[in-house]
Formats: sequence, C-alpha cells, structure tokens
Amino acid sequence: MKLTGSDLLNIGFIEGKALGIALSLLQGPLAALTASEQKTLLQQVLAQPKSFADNEHLLPLVEALTIPKEDVISLLEASVPYHVYGADAIEAGAMQQMEIATKLLIALAGALMPDAHQGYGLPIGGVLATKNAVIPYGVGVDIGCRMCMTLYNLPTAMLEQQRATLKKMLLNNTQFGTATFKQPKDHSIFERNEFSEIAIVKQLKDRAWKQIGTSGGGNHFVEFGTVEITTAIPEHNLIPGSYLAVLSHSGSRGLGATIAGYYTKIAMATCTLPNYAKHLAWLDLDSEAGQEYWLAMNLAGDYASACHHQIHERMAIGLRETPVARIENHHNFAWKEKDAQGNEIIVHRKGATPAQKGVLGIIPGSMATPGFIVRGKGNEASIHSASHGAGRMMSRTKAKETILPGHVNKFLKQAGVELIGSGLDEAPMAYKDIHQVMNAQQELVEVLGSFMPKIVRMCGDERFKEVD
Repeated sequence: MKLTGSDLLNIGFIEGKALGIALSLLQGPLAALTASEQKTLLQQVLAQPKSFADNEHLLPLVEALTIPKEDVISLLEASVPYHVYGADAIEAGAMQQMEIATKLLIALAGALMPDAHQGYGLPIGGVLATKNAVIPYGVGVDIGCRMCMTLYNLPTAMLEQQRATLKKMLLNNTQFGTATFKQPKDHSIFERNEFSEIAIVKQLKDRAWKQIGTSGGGNHFVEFGTVEITTAIPEHNLIPGSYLAVLSHSGSRGLGATIAGYYTKIAMATCTLPNYAKHLAWLDLDSEAGQEYWLAMNLAGDYASACHHQIHERMAIGLRETPVARIENHHNFAWKEKDAQGNEIIVHRKGATPAQKGVLGIIPGSMATPGFIVRGKGNEASIHSASHGAGRMMSRTKAKETILPGHVNKFLKQAGVELIGSGLDEAPMAYKDIHQVMNAQQELVEVLGSFMPKIVRMCGDERFKEVD
C-alpha cells in the first residue's frame, strides 16, 4: 500500500507546491520504499527540511518547504486553550489543524465542534477567536454559507399526496452549480456601496446578479420535509406540532469564492507563516486590506442570505401560502463579539454556527437523516458555538470509490426520501451519525424540534450523477 495525498495531508503537508512535489517523489525516487519508510522520511523532511539539502532527489521539496527565516512569523510554543467536543469521532488531521491554529500569535481561544473534519487552514468545524485580525481561510471560501428554513401551516400529508407537484416546484424554481435563471430577480443588495467602492467587488457585480437566487454544487440543497416542533418557539409563535417546511443550504456563490481567494493571497503576501500554517495568514483589521475584506465578507454574507430569501419566495408562490416562520443561521463567517471580560474578539466559525444563549439555529443531518432546530445555551468554552451539521465521515473521493448506488437507493427508500440529483459523494453514509453529533453537544444547544427531508434537490438532475 502506497501513500496518498490524504496521507500526506494528515502528516502535515498542505495543498500547494510542496505537496505536489512530495507526491511526484512517491512515484519516482521514493517508490522503492515501503509506505512506512516513505512516511517516516517525509515527516523528517517536514520537520527539518534544511537537513536534507544535500540530497539531490529531495532538494526540490526542501526548497519548496524553506522560507527565509527572517521573513517568517513564528508560532507560539504552546496552544491557547481550546475545547474539543466529540473527540472520538474527529480525525487526526482536523485535530492537528486546530493545534496549529491555536498557536498563532493572534489566537485567543478555540473550540472544535463534533462534526469537525480536515479542511484548509482552520478545520471545518473549527472556531477560533483572535485579537483584531481576520483570517480569510479561517472564514472559508464559501463566505456566509447558511441554512434557511420556512415553515408552513400545511398538512404534511401533502408530501405524499402532491409529491409530483412539489417535485416540479423544485425543478422549476431552483438552480444549482453553474446554472442560472434566464431572468434573475433583482434585489436591493446590488445598491450597496461596496459594489462601487471596493475594486474587486465592483468586478463581481454582474456575475453576482446572474447568480442571485441560485445554489452551489456539492452539499448544497433545497428540500421539502416535515418539521416536528417539540418545544414552543414563542418568538415565531410556533407551538408543538407538525409543519410542512422548506429547507435550503447554500452560500455566496462566485462572489464569496472570489473575495476569499483575492484576500487570502494578500494575507499570504503580507503575513508569512511557516509553510505548514500558511493558509492561516491573517489581515490586521486596522490595515486597509483588513477593513476592505471585512466589508466584502459582510456583503457576501448578506448576498448569501438574499439568495436564500429569493429561493423561499419562489417556493411560497408555488405553494400559494405565506410561511408562518423563517429560521436562518450561517457559518463560514467572522463576527465581532465580546469575551467574558468585555474585550472585543474576532470569532471565526468555519463550518460552525453561533450558539449564544437564546439564539435559534438549524443543524442538518444528510439527505436522508433528520436535522434539528436548536436554541443556543451560550457555552463559554465553545465560544458560543455549535456544529453546522453532521460533518463528513469520509472524503468525497473515498465516498465515490466505496459507496454503491444500490446501497444509497435502499437507504433513501427506507427513509421515504426522493432525491433529485446529487453525486455519491453526498450519500448519507459519507456523513457522521447526526445523533452522535447532537449527543456530543448537549451542553451547547437545546433541541426544539426536528426536520426530516422528504423531497431533496441537489446539483444535477440525474440520480447520483457525478458533477464537478
């Protein structure tokens, strides 16, 4: 068995030039070594690259890993305190990323949610509080990605009795991936000053207008399902009972992705960290770039919200009914908050959601498992945060290689779920057990109700169609 790219990421490599060189070495000069020997050698090179400078085969890797020492911002010797929830189900790579993030000079506190898995820079499910600085990759590429749910006083029996009509509504009123509506609906978001005052954002306005009201690919969805409210939610006049609901998950589309990429490059150019931590480069909020990013990030988050609202407006028109409540929460964002002493902190929640005392949120499962409506308990140790979902149990590549369509079809049938589109990488068994995730965060949120998907639309119009 030979080492893979995932194996290299787990021992400390990051996406980039050095990882590519290491993979080529595994196929070339290091091919004769066993996987264990390869791993040991590459770990040694990572730890002390200059010690291998006289090895002609390893020299390209040494050069890719070496940065002039005087330009590098050192990390702390020990991590700032951080709490881990559901540690038994969190992979080593995510734990290692959290350990690195909490050694940044700007780090104040951290937390790792039970749905955590490895990402870029800050792990998905990672929460990091910093002092007067924002990390673009600590926010994530899909800025302001969120959940939005509208509830209707309609009989849930409609999901069976009018299944064909509801399925058609999803097909006619949602678009995914690169698809757009022929005539996008306008929105007041486009009147914002950021579209005329920030150069990179100005260039993105036309694209953002074309994509308004649409959803991304991957794990983004729009679905009909049933909600069971078990505890009254007075701020929405929701009493215990059954409701028909629409739930959507998507983010800021090309607008957010471009903003993330642009300001990450600026951060990396002005904040040089050791190679293994480079994706955690930050922007000082007193700098021009930091202020620009903060404005652009908030715009992208509001744009993501506008996309959801248009989706739900279309569904309300199709149902010919006004929703009785809308619940919405987001992740992949940074917030200005106060710590226990009243000091301002910047809280990054990458794949984690706010759970301040009393705050409502939605924590979804997978396409065929329940999600939950929750109320935050304001836990200080978690930096007032909770998970954003079930979290992946296996990578997209592994899911495609190991999960069989027949098994997914059986799972969906047993759950009474009809799926429109999606790839095998989004199969329910690619995700952690949502019940275990919820059990691991009982001290973070109170469950008020559950949501069970019944008609699900994701990217692609053929069942398990593989999409880019």
